[in-house]
Amino acid sequence: MKRTFTLILSLLPFLMIAQELKSPNENFKLKFTIEEGKPTYQLNLKNKEIIKPSTLGLELVDAEDLLGDFEIISTKNSTFDETWKPVWGETATIRNHYNELVVSLKQRQTERIMTIRFRLFNDGLGFRYEFPQQEKLSYFTVKEEKTQFAMAGDHKAWWIAGDYDTQEYDYTTSKLSEIRGLMDKAITSNVSQTPFSETGVQTALMMKSEDGIYINLHEAALTEYSAMHLELDDENMTFTSHLTPDAIGNKAYMQTPTQTPWRTVIASEKAGDILLSNITLNLNEPVAYEDVSWIKPVKYIGVWWEMITGKSSWAYADLPSVKLGETDYTKVESNGRHAANTDHVKKYIDFAAEHGFDQVLVEGWNEGWEDWFDKSKDYVFDFLTPYPDFDVEELRDYAKSKGVKLMMHHETSGSIRNYERHMDAAYQFMVDNNYNAVKSGYVGDIIPRGEHHYGQWAVNHYLYAVKKAGEYGVMVNAHEAVRPTGLRRTYPNLLANESARGTEYEAFGGNNVDHTTILPFTRQIGGPMDYTPGIFETDISKLNPNNGSRVRTTIARQLALYVTMYSPLQMAADLPEHYNQHLDAFQFIKEVPVDWSETLILEAEPGDFITYARKDKNSENWFVGRTNDEEKRTSNIKFDFLEKGKDYVATVYKDAKDAHWETNPKAYEIIKYKVNSKSKLSVDCVPGGGYAISIMEAEKGELKGLERL
Repeated sequence: MKRTFTLILSLLPFLMIAQELKSPNENFKLKFTIEEGKPTYQLNLKNKEIIKPSTLGLELVDAEDLLGDFEIISTKNSTFDETWKPVWGETATIRNHYNELVVSLKQRQTERIMTIRFRLFNDGLGFRYEFPQQEKLSYFTVKEEKTQFAMAGDHKAWWIAGDYDTQEYDYTTSKLSEIRGLMDKAITSNVSQTPFSETGVQTALMMKSEDGIYINLHEAALTEYSAMHLELDDENMTFTSHLTPDAIGNKAYMQTPTQTPWRTVIASEKAGDILLSNITLNLNEPVAYEDVSWIKPVKYIGVWWEMITGKSSWAYADLPSVKLGETDYTKVESNGRHAANTDHVKKYIDFAAEHGFDQVLVEGWNEGWEDWFDKSKDYVFDFLTPYPDFDVEELRDYAKSKGVKLMMHHETSGSIRNYERHMDAAYQFMVDNNYNAVKSGYVGDIIPRGEHHYGQWAVNHYLYAVKKAGEYGVMVNAHEAVRPTGLRRTYPNLLANESARGTEYEAFGGNNVDHTTILPFTRQIGGPMDYTPGIFETDISKLNPNNGSRVRTTIARQLALYVTMYSPLQMAADLPEHYNQHLDAFQFIKEVPVDWSETLILEAEPGDFITYARKDKNSENWFVGRTNDEEKRTSNIKFDFLEKGKDYVATVYKDAKDAHWETNPKAYEIIKYKVNSKSKLSVDCVPGGGYAISIMEAEKGELKGLERL
């Protein structure tokens, strides 16, 4: 029947016939029409409106817009179903199953061709614009993309301000209609920021309708294009795409054949389904490398937190300014607070080796940190020359003798031009000195000046850096770069990004207590985040008397974050001496994997709580993590995910009864139970708290004396 329909349409291409597409399970229904020459789509879930009729198209610079005067010249329907294996991830296999509708449009007056490709999955929709090579459209410049997402109501939303240069904001929870009135409060200070609107927000945007439908808007496969924001018409509850501009205001430069990134709509009656969706990954291309054996998940520690808190410094000396190649550091007196010195780093290497960590990140090892920040300095670092007290070869050999690698740090200070100037030499330096992973940073305004962190030029650079790193067998953890959009499927050496407000802000005044109950629904829809959890000493004044900040968490929740904040790159971010004070709790960080074969959501409500269960890819062990907001709550879970007929030892790390993120954050209990697939557990979660559980197959005699849940 479908084949006959397609044939009739190809014979009568100019008829204004509505095109319909259903998801494989038929729960989602897409309708596409041409309304007065304008491409229009709408999306329903089980007969409930998710996206009301919304128009599509692009405004162009110095050319007729691609917004109207269209007719359908052909359509094509198809079905696709495959199962693929990610190099690393939250599951061992991923199913990519969708029904596709490809609509080719012709603009009557200009005769230009624009194709819209829709893919409807069982958990939502992806669509993009495609432009085949054609005589009437070869090079064009995008003034603005005008993709609409018309909401069916005044939804509850978890959002951050639209900004061309940062996502490092706390999330605001409000109705859509309240965004305008809350925007001033939502925009807090950052070293590089460019908010653009009273109603502009960033993706991934999480919403919940009054009738309990969870909706997420984002994008996938962002390449050779500007990052998309969402501009809200709060009278009609309609979002329109808003692209990041370049230095002269243009949004994207295109050459056919080409396409835009995918626009995604994930929706479900269950909050947990949003977290389990693989739409973003499935809309990216398969892995680009033939050999991926060099790409390995990493658990690491680092000389970092002591500098973030102000206990130590990145800079070797106290100088007003330096010039690379001209400042002779051997003639400069050290400030005595420089953390990246050989003896100090060796202590971190020893700790990593003793406790089974893969790598040690060292920041502030290279010349130039005295005047790197907020100076709009072009030639700021060379990524090659160490300070006098950092012996690269000695530390390389010492780490190797301990079975540990050092992790490189490349802070660009936003000077992308300078990074590309040195990139090949910097990566070769890493290879020569046994580094296989780099944390890159883009703090400050972008150079060339006038460009933005999320514009097409910078987006192209981030991928260039990842691909160039791949040539040298280097894995990348990019901070302050554009938010992820699933590109790690294609380039799995992109282990993680920051691109959100991470743990470092706990040393700058703190994150909202509910922050980690929102991030998995928003920032992490696109990919892993290097959140840097594991802070045990929450009173920052204990590290730096001049810093009165407090980490808004309990120790139990810090353990849980290794499960709830997914990343194949996980840091134990605190100082070794703080872990030595709580070795019983630190045991969970040592045991928790960074690569998983299965992931389940046991409980979830954005902004309130999330409880994950994950199975280790390399064993039969399971791990559970629960992150809780500022309210006291009770978590009730079942262990029915365990293999039937087997007994396990569950080690529960939970808040003590009198624990509280603010008044008693270090109070925790560790209890072991005998569990099986019939077991249940109820745990009281304190404000800012949570719990973590390791579930391991019982060895002979290990169950003796344990209480059965």
